[in-house]
Amino acid sequence: MRHRKSGRKLGRAWDHRKAMMKNMVRSLIEHERIKTTEAKAKELQILADKLVTVSKTDTLHARRQAYVLLGSHHSVQKLFQEIAPRFKDISGGYTRVVKFSLPRPGDGAPMALIEFSVDSITENNPEKPEKSEE
Repeated sequence: MRHRKSGRKLGRAWDHRKAMMKNMVRSLIEHERIKTTEAKAKELQILADKLVTVSKTDTLHARRQAYVLLGSHHSVQKLFQEIAPRFKDISGGYTRVVKFSLPRPGDGAPMALIEFSVDSITENNPEKPEKSEE
């Protein structure tokens, strides 16, 4: 019986699923948004939120924990220096899953976009001051 077993199997063996999730979370850190199936996006959201929570405490131990999952020094550096500071005042909900209306053409799988909830674009470009009417 499958009672109280958390997580999705995604039709893959344990080692394949683990490697796929590591690659997907690394891609999410590098590109800040990725397009994938809904089930993979929902599973990735759990892992990415935990990783951002760990990265909010910038310690050597936290960096080593992130490196175990990401496997890339460049990704760890981007996570700690660019992504984690965006969420310093937020206590959860670091990613969002946006579902697409059209399924994948080949097999009809429902597709989704996973991205960080606070965009770097809005942070880097401050709002333009409104023109005063004269």
